Amino acid sequence: MTKKCCVLILVATIAALLLRLPRLSQRPMHGDEAVHAIKFGKLLEKNIYRYDPHEYHGPALNYLTLIPAWLSSADTLAKANECTLRIVPVCCGVLLVLFVMLIADGLGSNASVFAAILTAISPAMVFYSRYYIQEMLLVCFTFGIIVSGYRYSRTGKIIWIIMVGVFLGLMHASKETFIINLGSIALALAAGMILGRKKEPSEQNIRKIKISYLFAGLAAAVIISALFFSSFFTNPKGILDSVLTYKTYLNRAGDSDIHNHPWYYYLRILIFYRFKSGPVWTESLVVILAVIGFIASFIKKGISYADMSFLRFIGFYTLILTVIYSVMPYKTPWCALSFLHGMILLAGFGISVLIQLVYRKVPRMIVSVLLLGAAIHLAWLSYLNNYKYYADSRNPYVYAHPTNEIYAALEKIEFYAKAHPQGRNMYIEVIFPGHDYWPLPWYLRSFSSIAWRDKVDFKEPSASLIIASPSIETDLTKKLYDDSIPPEQRHMYMYLIEKDPYYIWLRPRVELYGFVRKDLWDIANAGPDPNEIINQQAEK
Repeated sequence: MTKKCCVLILVATIAALLLRLPRLSQRPMHGDEAVHAIKFGKLLEKNIYRYDPHEYHGPALNYLTLIPAWLSSADTLAKANECTLRIVPVCCGVLLVLFVMLIADGLGSNASVFAAILTAISPAMVFYSRYYIQEMLLVCFTFGIIVSGYRYSRTGKIIWIIMVGVFLGLMHASKETFIINLGSIALALAAGMILGRKKEPSEQNIRKIKISYLFAGLAAAVIISALFFSSFFTNPKGILDSVLTYKTYLNRAGDSDIHNHPWYYYLRILIFYRFKSGPVWTESLVVILAVIGFIASFIKKGISYADMSFLRFIGFYTLILTVIYSVMPYKTPWCALSFLHGMILLAGFGISVLIQLVYRKVPRMIVSVLLLGAAIHLAWLSYLNNYKYYADSRNPYVYAHPTNEIYAALEKIEFYAKAHPQGRNMYIEVIFPGHDYWPLPWYLRSFSSIAWRDKVDFKEPSASLIIASPSIETDLTKKLYDDSIPPEQRHMYMYLIEKDPYYIWLRPRVELYGFVRKDLWDIANAGPDPNEIINQQAEK
């Protein structure tokens, strides 16, 4: 790798940071993010983590989040914030750019720079690098396996086989779907073996790998995986559960539910997507250039600056992943990241091939200007989907996401907490069928007395503040205005959101109503801030 190539990849890394780091707390927490955050809270505050084979995915995300929490001196979840959590996937997204340096001799110097730039500015890559879920970790660790495996094929050194094992263990500890990525790697290697030349040094290193090296790599994978799933040997059952989880995962993948989408779902998002008056979202540049790069990997004449066997491997790996994820009915937009990353690597090579094929000065300048314009457009879309349409349903990457209206409800809750004698210790009821109240547990994490219910409890006294789904309003009204209670002992309730329609959208198709007891409402709305009154009385 040339010094120029190294410098340009570092510049791309800086660009990746500039797109990913600002305003990490701006976007409302997705329900999935909040679930992982609450799980992390137990680990942070009580040093307790138990892998659940039915939910939550792997433990790597939770344990890695301890690092930024310790660095920021956040010893409770209330002290942590969105930045504390989201910085973990940010780091993984940036590592994807840096790792390109290690395969520069495989892609070619120019192609590596282009691939690094596309990784840095890809709208999907940027958006989900700022999401507290496991997907970016999975993509990063998968690429770590590919990079380490390629370095071994070039050097034959055992350290790279051990690194393959380390990244394999981290993949397993990230998400159950690692088997799809791992299977695609295996199939792509098999295809490469069939098409490859046995005389090539890289092919020889792979074909003649020592048994002792394989055991070293496998041992590293088992140790890393076992450490995480056993909660560092405090819960040995977690290791067995990491295998039993596939019963749940396979059933979920085949179920028909709201996450089932047609086979072209991912390609539609990547190639052309527009919803109502929103902008046109497209990463078709990456898709088209990836096809060009894959085709070019079979053309050996005139292309001597890249490792064709490695590029064909990337091509088969990407193709296999794309087919598998497209065929599976269960789809969420972040699952596209694995094969999109492969497309980006191929697209980097595709750009270098196009520039090389257009050898005349004027046509080459035209192609270069067009590619530059397309790259600027990608960067602009990254800005839009992260800083303007970050919680807007017109953004294809915003999926079952809370709206900004949640902040209005939280502001009201804080307002009434200041007026309540017990402050953040005031009793709150949150009632949603199926416990479908996420991400509220994250936002209410500093309140110490909350009853999280899935139905109205007629035996318990009603709270001063109630947050509820409209589906339970009949039962709630029956409880609050029970005829068996004397009128003088009943409490009136006011709407938390005081203007029509008196509710907010927690998420698409999920409404949130709030009710405040009249005596608390009177205190809070009596005039000056309650804290100011207390301070004035104390001064007197």
